Amino acid sequence: MSNNTETSYARIYKQSLSDPEAFWKKAAENIEWVQPFDQVLDDSDPPHFRWFVGGELNTCFNAVDVHVQNGLGDQLALVYDSAVTGNKKTFSFFELRDEVAHFAGVLAARGISKGDRVIIYMPMVPEAVVAMLACARLGAVHSVVFGGFAANELAVRIDDATPRAIVCASCGIEPGRVVEYKPLLDEAIDLATQKPECCIVLQRPAVVAAMVDGRDFDWHAEMALASPHDCVPVKATDPLYILYTSGTTGQPKGVVRDNGGHAVALKWTMENIYGVKPGEIFWAASDVGWVVGHSYIVYAPLFAGNTSILYEGKPVGTPDPGAFWRVISEHNVSVLFTAPTAFRAIKKEDPAGEHISRYDLSSLKYLFLAGERTDPDTLHWAENYLGVPVIDHWWQTETGWSIAANCMGIEAMPVREGSSSLPVPGWDLRVMSEEGEEVAPGEIGTLALKLPLPPGSFPTLWNAKERFIQSYLERFPGFYNTSDAGIIDADGYVYVMSRTDDIINVAGHRLSTGAMEEVLSDHPDVAECAVTGVADVLKGQIPLGFLVLNAGCTRSTVEISDEVVALVRKRIGPVAAFKQALVVKRLPKTRSGKVLRGTMRAIADGKEWKMPATIDDPEILTEITEALLTIGYPRSE
Repeated sequence: MSNNTETSYARIYKQSLSDPEAFWKKAAENIEWVQPFDQVLDDSDPPHFRWFVGGELNTCFNAVDVHVQNGLGDQLALVYDSAVTGNKKTFSFFELRDEVAHFAGVLAARGISKGDRVIIYMPMVPEAVVAMLACARLGAVHSVVFGGFAANELAVRIDDATPRAIVCASCGIEPGRVVEYKPLLDEAIDLATQKPECCIVLQRPAVVAAMVDGRDFDWHAEMALASPHDCVPVKATDPLYILYTSGTTGQPKGVVRDNGGHAVALKWTMENIYGVKPGEIFWAASDVGWVVGHSYIVYAPLFAGNTSILYEGKPVGTPDPGAFWRVISEHNVSVLFTAPTAFRAIKKEDPAGEHISRYDLSSLKYLFLAGERTDPDTLHWAENYLGVPVIDHWWQTETGWSIAANCMGIEAMPVREGSSSLPVPGWDLRVMSEEGEEVAPGEIGTLALKLPLPPGSFPTLWNAKERFIQSYLERFPGFYNTSDAGIIDADGYVYVMSRTDDIINVAGHRLSTGAMEEVLSDHPDVAECAVTGVADVLKGQIPLGFLVLNAGCTRSTVEISDEVVALVRKRIGPVAAFKQALVVKRLPKTRSGKVLRGTMRAIADGKEWKMPATIDDPEILTEITEALLTIGYPRSE
């Protein structure tokens, strides 16, 4: 959509809410359907809403084959760039179609067909993308589990998804170490009640895995024998994938994504939100194990005829803080989408942006950030050194695409620091009080979405219909509870402050830890920070800050701590009761970059806690525990 008054954000947003069926019917015209849908939205069984009922399509066809059919087979579809091995490989749409069709043939020869589940347990290699698309080609349901996940966590997912097949790599490669996947898979299968019929194993040169006779089969040997398989039509409402997200009970929640709504919504987002045209290069620097990898490494860029970058490496250390700039320069990336934590890591190692000047970044139009709130310091650092719009946008595994964003393909709005801009067309976003009433503009509350959710969002949880309602729909009837706390200001700008768990109650005052983190991150010596509420006899809870300092900082940690305490007092006021900030080497995070504030709070409070399955490096929690002991946590009173 062009940038003019007739197609302005306000008008399009209003259209999407006043007549969602007409809005999404028009968007669905950009998808190739095997059988047209009878009904745009089936709202006969609320809160269970279904999109494009009666329609049939194939997701893989819309991602790959359609471009070959339209004469674009020679265009680059996928660029694999491995900073950890030095390997690079490209796939045209024609080449990708052939790889996917052959691997679909491998799975079909092993008995996999429409509706069967396949777990994919792989690192960031092209074969992971091929396996996902091959499942979609057959109408099988893939469930990608982040490579290197612990055996017991993988076993839980095997028992829940009951896969007939598992696709695995022999290893993943991290900076300075090789992580063997196959022993973890073997242990998980031993632990699981449900046993897969077969495992297809990609042997990587770094490690050759031991194979189990009769169950394990070599990827390359199977591909050499396979015949290509055609696309299998599925219903729009049939599941495309299951993606497990952490549950508060310890039992993971299997988020289901359907085929029809997913294809329609994700294709729409590429031009309208991200402002990319077919043929441009799009890079989501994430992992296929996360929702960002599903939506914006594999599916959306391919639906839209973009070239997608598949990067195996880190923002720093592979080999230096210039890793991202090399990829952008070398592959002419138009749009980069990554997590704020990646930029904080780069800024920490290269605060003056010296590595940026080594590369030609003239191809880059926009930087999109999501996953955690973008603090103003990181926002301005990226703006200053990259010279492009830096857009914080907000979404969740469950939604599949962004709820709030600056829609660059519709109308570029002014960026406001701390805000993920405006609600995206299709999402009716409100702020609710504890009592379930809408609050006034500028007041903090729980962000909630009026039902029905737009296409591409999850219709349910895998085999957990009641849990779906209890977890998301029960708190505010007629609304989806995001469990994120935030504000919508008088101009409609959305500020996602923190998870509702991170709203702390200090002597009766509800305060956002996110607002305090924003203040801490403005200190010139602070690279990263986190604030969590810890138990206090007098006030109920008080905030405790954790600071990671910029590389090369030699100032007194006591002095820096005193300065950030004074900053919070100045900007938020004495009501925050912010009196202590602890300098640590690093923050504990999930592999997707989310800071484990709840775990740090449990350690500080002396409560029992469980090692998070998604933690990037378990040793960090030992460091945090030792650091807390030095300032008297957990408290004895």
